[in-house]
Amino acid sequence: MGIHYLDRTASNKQLADMLRTLGDYVKVAVDIDRRCLAGGGAMHADCQRVLLDNGCQNENVWGADWIPDQNALRFASLINVRPAQGNRSTEIQNPHTRAAIESVVKELLASG
Repeated sequence: MGIHYLDRTASNKQLADMLRTLGDYVKVAVDIDRRCLAGGGAMHADCQRVLLDNGCQNENVWGADWIPDQNALRFASLINVRPAQGNRSTEIQNPHTRAAIESVVKELLASG
């Protein structure tokens, strides 16, 4: 149980393990440059820490929630508040950043 670092498609076991933390959704931190993610933590910051420990750069890491039953994403997280990068809200404002996150999540989680 715990947070999984993924740079390839998650196995069904990994998906089930990540869902154990919160039940019906998974908190993820996504590196949109390296196209990897960490998921399954109680907080986005926990997942962010795993990515940073694996060499990711903070400016490329964004937080979201993946809801597998709806195959949907929520783009709100405290780690997304970045005035220096033009994001003054917990909600990711940039549509290109949202699309990049969605692409990584679909590649690594949705097809598991």
